[in-house]
Amino acid sequence: MIRRYSFGHPFQTDAVVKDLPPIHGPVPYFTVENDDCTLACPLSSDTIVYGLGETVRGINKRGWHYCSNCSDEPQHTEGKQSLYASDNFLLLAGKGQMFGVFLDYPGKVDYDIGYTNMNHMAVTVGNADYDLYIIEGKSAEEIVHQFRGLIGRSYIAPKWAFGYGQSRWSYYSEDEVREVVQKHRENHVPLDMVYLDIDYMDHYKDFTLNDETFPDFAEFVQEMRRQNIHLVPIIDAGVKQERGYDVCDEGLENGYFCKKEDGTPFVGAVWPGKAYFPDFLNPEVRAWFGGKYRFLLDKGIDGFWNDMNEPALFYSEDGLKAAFAEMKKLEGKNLDMDKVNYFRELVTGLSNNPKDYESFYHNCGGKRVRHDKIHNLYGYNMTRSAGEAFEKYCPNKRVLMFSRSSMVGMHRYGGVWTGDNCSWWSHLLLEIQMMPSLNMCGFLYSGADIGGFGDNATADLLLRWTAFGVFTPLMRNHSALGTRCQEVYRFPEVLPVFRNLIGIRYALLPYLYSEYMKATLQDTMYFKPLAFVYPQDEDAARVQDQLMLGDELMVTPVYTQNAVGRTVYLPEPMKLVRMHSAQEIQTEQMEKGYHYIPIALDEIVFFLRSDRMIPLAKGGESVPEVDFGDLTLLVNVQHCAAYQYYSDDGCSKDYDNAKNRTCITMKADGTVSAEGQLPVKLDVKR
Repeated sequence: MIRRYSFGHPFQTDAVVKDLPPIHGPVPYFTVENDDCTLACPLSSDTIVYGLGETVRGINKRGWHYCSNCSDEPQHTEGKQSLYASDNFLLLAGKGQMFGVFLDYPGKVDYDIGYTNMNHMAVTVGNADYDLYIIEGKSAEEIVHQFRGLIGRSYIAPKWAFGYGQSRWSYYSEDEVREVVQKHRENHVPLDMVYLDIDYMDHYKDFTLNDETFPDFAEFVQEMRRQNIHLVPIIDAGVKQERGYDVCDEGLENGYFCKKEDGTPFVGAVWPGKAYFPDFLNPEVRAWFGGKYRFLLDKGIDGFWNDMNEPALFYSEDGLKAAFAEMKKLEGKNLDMDKVNYFRELVTGLSNNPKDYESFYHNCGGKRVRHDKIHNLYGYNMTRSAGEAFEKYCPNKRVLMFSRSSMVGMHRYGGVWTGDNCSWWSHLLLEIQMMPSLNMCGFLYSGADIGGFGDNATADLLLRWTAFGVFTPLMRNHSALGTRCQEVYRFPEVLPVFRNLIGIRYALLPYLYSEYMKATLQDTMYFKPLAFVYPQDEDAARVQDQLMLGDELMVTPVYTQNAVGRTVYLPEPMKLVRMHSAQEIQTEQMEKGYHYIPIALDEIVFFLRSDRMIPLAKGGESVPEVDFGDLTLLVNVQHCAAYQYYSDDGCSKDYDNAKNRTCITMKADGTVSAEGQLPVKLDVKR
């Protein structure tokens, strides 16, 4: 059951798709304090607090204070309160508490989840204008299912986007991209995507091309396509301030950019220097900016990633002017400790300064609204702009789209990657723990930069991260300019291992894609905490580094430097599966309980539940080479197992057609059958 409690005059975020009548009265589970701005709730001793999407620390959010305030924050350390996303959904699960809460509010939200007081939670907003949804159910999975139905179906990516992607800031030219593709192909490392960072543009201007380094882009796109490679360019939020640049000129002429209080356009800075920022909360502006994606769509591009859309600000024009004026006052003076610190703060405080976010406005239905009051909607509506354009210009075709900044609601228009992480073992663990939290909030097409974006990756870290990335819907190796190049062929001593690990991804694609599609179409989760599946198991509730994938698998990644294995907890008897390649598979039956499992760098290990099976393909070096109809069943059958298999053409939107499904059944005597309109050829691997 879902109940909506309305306070003040809520801003319409469009995060929710179901119109529930508001209730005016006491809110269950909470006391409302501080002029309706604070919701306070006791925490039972055994209550686990799930949710909040993309945040630091563990799957259980209890014990820290978080802040929903989309932030350009590359240092994802434990002390941070805000990252790139703001997902205001929490699920409290314990013997004495079982409910979900969604705060539909576009501004800053503070969460004190047992931080000030271990047994108390307080949620605080800046203004008492919000909708509060209380969701009750018998289980955590039921609550998530209801919430997902409330906010609408998640974005569905094309099938080719489940292949392996290679990225780096930056590949500067066609020849560099050709080299990346050639190295993968000649070494038989599967690859479906190469991502283009900011240097494919003309001086960092959106919807332009560097004609010197990409002289015939449309033909180059087709050249890559002939090798089953999709190019995926980046689009940034800031529009370069340059007369004669059509996007800039049109935005100024039509008043499409965010404005300062005096009505003049707000000027900030990102990669091209001074820039304007489209007012994405205005539907007319969304339609205009979304239409600009046609520049690349018409050249054959069918995938994009949106970046810098919190929005990130290197500085504002006004802020830089004020900082220079203050620095001038220090010229010629003896800079003691206090003055040196003040000088440093003048410089470091230029980037993403809260005062800048308070200095510009949006046109929301003819009403002027200050940006900081609705800050978390910006990246969401940039991606919405693209999604609405794709629906208009290519309505029957799926286009890949994912974003750095997000909020609940954006999940209907694109996926997310978790931003500028680092080549740290702790960030591998962080990704593992983020995945189910993102799924709860509707973000199913998600993943992190494999190997880490910042700092320098090592071969063993990249191997372990790839072994987990095999299971995430978005599987992309991405690194920053100035760091060690981490394309897998840069590590010749373990290149055969990378070839096999990535090859395993392609063997698993029938299962992974089927589970992703079922999770989107049925409003369920792709990744789940163990406690969601085993709610009565106290040991399962404590596990923070193992994930359930679909209804069949448990993944147990290694995320520690120099580790040769790890301890795992099995909530029931399961089959241990070791994959060294798509063809080399070893299995072992194991009992419920704790086990130390050796896991070498050259293998992927997971566990298959009792009376379950998963479909495998023979693999391939690109998604089009994978035969989704010629399947080998990896089984763990004691009595009877049934698997609902889903596969489609991967590009159209005929998702609910019965021809995309078949039910595969296997009995203990080995009898296998398939019933449904999706034809499959079946073999069995025990």
